[in-house]
Amino acid sequence: MSPGVVDYLFRQLVAGAPPEDVQWGREGVALSAQAPGPELARRLSETDLDALTPTELFHYVRAAQRLSQWAESLREVALERYCAGADPA
Repeated sequence: MSPGVVDYLFRQLVAGAPPEDVQWGREGVALSAQAPGPELARRLSETDLDALTPTELFHYVRAAQRLSQWAESLREVALERYCAGADPA
């Protein structure tokens, strides 16, 4: 864990607060609830992985998997259209 994460977790422990950052819940859609698409890709690419707690990192990985599956489905649809429109030689 990065020193920033350790510091954050220590401050949470001293304050008697949960180890997860709940502040972001008031600021918009959670990464774990973000629909796959361009916005999720942007958020994932801009995330500082070293600043994530283990729980947040788990949700990051799950979101990346959803995005990957979404992109794969786009590829499959495009490939089907390409193959259906190809002229036999």
